[in-house]
Amino acid sequence: MENNRKKVLFISSEMSPFLESTNLGDISRQLPEAIQEKDNEVRILVPRFGVINERRNRLHEVVRLSGMNITIDDNDNPLTIKVASIPSTKMQVYFLDNEDYFHRKFVYKDKDNKFYADNDERTIFFCKGALETVKKLGWYPDIIHCQGWMTSLIPLYLKTIYKDEPVFKNAKVVYSVFENSFGESLGEDFTRKASLNHITDEELEPFQNADCTSMYIGAITHSDAVVKFKSGIDPNVIDHLQSLGDKLILEHKGDDLGDEYVQFYENVLARNS
Repeated sequence: MENNRKKVLFISSEMSPFLESTNLGDISRQLPEAIQEKDNEVRILVPRFGVINERRNRLHEVVRLSGMNITIDDNDNPLTIKVASIPSTKMQVYFLDNEDYFHRKFVYKDKDNKFYADNDERTIFFCKGALETVKKLGWYPDIIHCQGWMTSLIPLYLKTIYKDEPVFKNAKVVYSVFENSFGESLGEDFTRKASLNHITDEELEPFQNADCTSMYIGAITHSDAVVKFKSGIDPNVIDHLQSLGDKLILEHKGDDLGDEYVQFYENVLARNS
């Protein structure tokens, strides 16, 4: 933390310009650059959805990070890590890939607009895979900033099964809340699978309904701090956030991302564990 230089890990489920532009994708692209320009060290992890063109975006495999297996329901799922640079910046983006989960022509729904039945396992794979990737990198973040519903299990995992990992021991986790982005459910088996056989029912209880609102509430519950966007957030999420009286909250303004968020990260890090 010398000279207030921070290591900030961004884990996002969408990011421009690799996917179609969305509110989430745009902020996931703009914020890391703004933080890096303030003389901080940044790493970015995203899923390698099949619609991301590897040739056009110049993705290539990072062999030293690949080769892990992520176990879900006793099934081993190979994890491949790829990397690309964002044009006009010095930022590298790490892409988490798996042939069964991500090699599709669509992101969350199929050609008939039907929510993928295995979005539960895709979410668990990405969240656990992201943390395993950081462990393998051997890079010790000060702040872990999660954006997008597909990252919602990461605060829970950091506070439970990964809490004693040296690489995460001093990290604070921040979660950004957006408007609900799906109306379906991740299924009645979601919390059982997400437990990875190590997490209690009580810790998983906020996720119980397995819908988008529950994903946000679960992530908020286990985060150290929350970023709240301006509009469209489910009233149940707002009520839950207000019920956590001591939770640090940043009301996203977007006027000067660098100053706005760097100060917030410093406030989060200054608070006692």
